[in-house]
Amino acid sequence: MAEVTIREARKRYPGATDDTIKGIDCDVADGEFLVILGPSGCGKSTLLRMVAGLERISEGEVLIGGRVVNELEPKDRDIAMVFQNYALYPHMSVFDNMAYGLKIRGLPRTEIRERVEAAAALLELSPYLARRPRQLSGGQRQRVAMGRAIVREPSVFLFDEPLSNLDAKLRTQMRVEIKRLQQRLGITSLYVTHDQVEAMTLGDRLMVMNAGVADQIGTPLEVYHRPATLFVAGFIGSPAMNFVAGRVASGGGAVELAGGHRLPAAIGGSAAGRPVTAGIRPETLVLADNEPGAVEAIVDLVEALGADTLVHCRVAAAGPDATLVARLPGSVHARQGETLRLAVPDTQVHLFDPETTRAIV
Repeated sequence: MAEVTIREARKRYPGATDDTIKGIDCDVADGEFLVILGPSGCGKSTLLRMVAGLERISEGEVLIGGRVVNELEPKDRDIAMVFQNYALYPHMSVFDNMAYGLKIRGLPRTEIRERVEAAAALLELSPYLARRPRQLSGGQRQRVAMGRAIVREPSVFLFDEPLSNLDAKLRTQMRVEIKRLQQRLGITSLYVTHDQVEAMTLGDRLMVMNAGVADQIGTPLEVYHRPATLFVAGFIGSPAMNFVAGRVASGGGAVELAGGHRLPAAIGGSAAGRPVTAGIRPETLVLADNEPGAVEAIVDLVEALGADTLVHCRVAAAGPDATLVARLPGSVHARQGETLRLAVPDTQVHLFDPETTRAIV
């Protein structure tokens, strides 16, 4: 096993005017599962490929097990990578696909068979060792790809969006299997995804990337409950966090919106008059007919999901941009055009600086 250290890592492609990866620092502990999360084009796969040695690092260092690996070939880094497209040899059996890397390394046949059979048993692939990839389902192919990584007994697993080609039900099943497998093997793992549900359920910690920068690194609950930037706040959570513009009220304790509405907020009076962006998660909004500080909102659209009801509203008299989505119990039957009074605890209102986009603590 080994820790992974990324020190001020940068990547700039020839002819580019800006870095694709802009000085990322991160320490991944031995046995930790780090999920690198972000939208398409944010640089998450590029960062993973830099750790793997498939992309050359422009500046900074990557260390695996305390050893700088910048100049090492991928085969010499003691890593195993699982790709999005499985990368299986179609003409080989499952056994031969899993054994191929070991044969190249010249391991004895008995050891190869022992390793492959042990990994196949772990992944419930034993009945399929003689089959070809085309005879397998998508989930089984992904298990073969993971088995090929496991038999190498690496210090670090690298996963590059391994579940994105699977349907929703199979993704859920494979997510659970990957988590159990990593916990059982205890191998340091870096996992790239754009799917926040995968990230929240798999990762010991998350790195949320935005345009080549690590906006926040923390546990899933830290990132969810204490987002460091507007980007992180809007990216984590479904439906996304609501954002409304306002100013800190005189005396503090609230944010004043257009039209005279006041949102309770845990902020002192010293910030009175300061422009802020208030963030409210849809699941923290509740119906509150008589509660002081509730916001009047007019229903525009209702999505009935069974257990929950998503109610899309606009805040009365606060302007066209003052909209809210509330996740309410499925028993709520709101109608278009109806006025609801919605409240949120002051501790659940997140405040951000509109200019820097950083959270106001």
